[in-house]
Amino acid sequence: MQRKNADRFKQWSKDRASKYVYDLKEQNSISYEWHVSADGTEATLIESFIDSDSMMVRLANHGASPLASEVFEHVDIESVLCLGNAKQDAIDALSAWGAKFHVHHCGYNRGEIVAPR
Repeated sequence: MQRKNADRFKQWSKDRASKYVYDLKEQNSISYEWHVSADGTEATLIESFIDSDSMMVRLANHGASPLASEVFEHVDIESVLCLGNAKQDAIDALSAWGAKFHVHHCGYNRGEIVAPR
């Protein structure tokens, strides 16, 4: 994501967006993390979920929240990368944003061996 105003973005992402999403207490959400490039010109949002259905809950909650419009005041979304085995409804929803999809191949997460879901 290309950031529009560094100071406003940092305040919004920390005090507004992250707090709002955390307070939703979405049961199968693992993480919601903003990362900023060293030069401060780009930001990356990484969200992790138990499964594709959990991502769809997050997406529905996002669409119903004030953050859905606020985010565009702070960043320009340049790309969406979906990692894991997304179900068709997730593929359809994220494809509207030009998402790329990579299915899970192998590896581990949180100390567990992860098998394809």
